Amino acid sequence: MLSKKAKYAVKALLALAERGGEEPMRIADLARQEQIPQKFLEAILLSLRNHGMLQSRKGKGGGYLLGRDPKAIYLGQIVRLFDGPLAPVPCASQTAYVRCQDCQDEATCGVRLAMKDVRDATARILDGTSLSSLRRRVERLTPARARRG
Repeated sequence: MLSKKAKYAVKALLALAERGGEEPMRIADLARQEQIPQKFLEAILLSLRNHGMLQSRKGKGGGYLLGRDPKAIYLGQIVRLFDGPLAPVPCASQTAYVRCQDCQDEATCGVRLAMKDVRDATARILDGTSLSSLRRRVERLTPARARRG
């Protein structure tokens, strides 16, 4: 399950990507626009900045903006930053592998085989989805949603 931190990080990064990287956005404005508690958002943005996904500017006209091209920021990076490995069980993880103590034969373990498939499918989607491509998908759907309203 996606944590609130990871979800809010994706929402904040999408909002900043929508601005085009020209002007920084204040935390208070971003929190209000995306309906994220401001103190929670501050911690999220700090983590994103520390990992090079955001830049911050101080002073008048300051705030946060993307630290990289939105084509180079992938959902997999964001989710791993806040939620850790993608595998539902440690024995199926590529980055945090730990053998299960109760497993007699890992090569034929049905749980591991199924969870490895889940991990691989999840990684394929998240590592193949950039902020830029997700933003385009949202933009394509926005007019259709507005017409229905």
